[in-house]
Amino acid sequence: MDVYEAVTSRHAVRSFTDRPVPAATLHRVLSAAASAPSGSNIQPWNIYVVTGTPLAELKKRAVERVTEGLPWDEREYAMYPATMPSPYRDRRAEFGRERYRALGVERADWDARQRAAIENWNCFGAPAALFCYLDRRLGRAQWADAGMYLQTVMLLLRAEGLHSCPQMAWSQVRATVADIVLPPEELILFCGMSIGYEDVTNTLPHTGRAPLAETVTFIDG
Repeated sequence: MDVYEAVTSRHAVRSFTDRPVPAATLHRVLSAAASAPSGSNIQPWNIYVVTGTPLAELKKRAVERVTEGLPWDEREYAMYPATMPSPYRDRRAEFGRERYRALGVERADWDARQRAAIENWNCFGAPAALFCYLDRRLGRAQWADAGMYLQTVMLLLRAEGLHSCPQMAWSQVRATVADIVLPPEELILFCGMSIGYEDVTNTLPHTGRAPLAETVTFIDG
């Protein structure tokens, strides 16, 4: 698989099979992903990979917590700004409409929307999960470095025939994740990532992207 195919075939998968992901494959992907760029090569990411019994326990605890209506953990960072201007607000709204339309969920059906959301904490059925932590003493540029690292991981997973779904939603139950992975106090959970083989019998439409002219300006001679 060449780079272009890896990029264009990558999408956030929300339905995985239970086929195990070989440990050797995860080691190979994460070893190569270490080549991702970071300012002054500080490599700010701290990664925890969870599979098997520990992941099953984490899923169980997280899903139970959400279904019981327990409060979210206090946010350590804002997932989105309180006021989001256009066109970003419009793109986000369109994504939500497409997703719930594909699931056959009406906007007013809160219970169905909640059931769909809960699948986040079941990793959409994936047998492996990655959790990305950052040192809370670092700054915005290091968060950008983590984004480049995570994209590198996702593209390498595609090269291995695997798919993924990055999930900031895990930050809402960060204490539950911490009970399993036991991170040092100085680390903050940025996101999780479900990893596995896509269930091609239960796929959703891929979200489109803005036209190039909306996001890129060419300045030439």
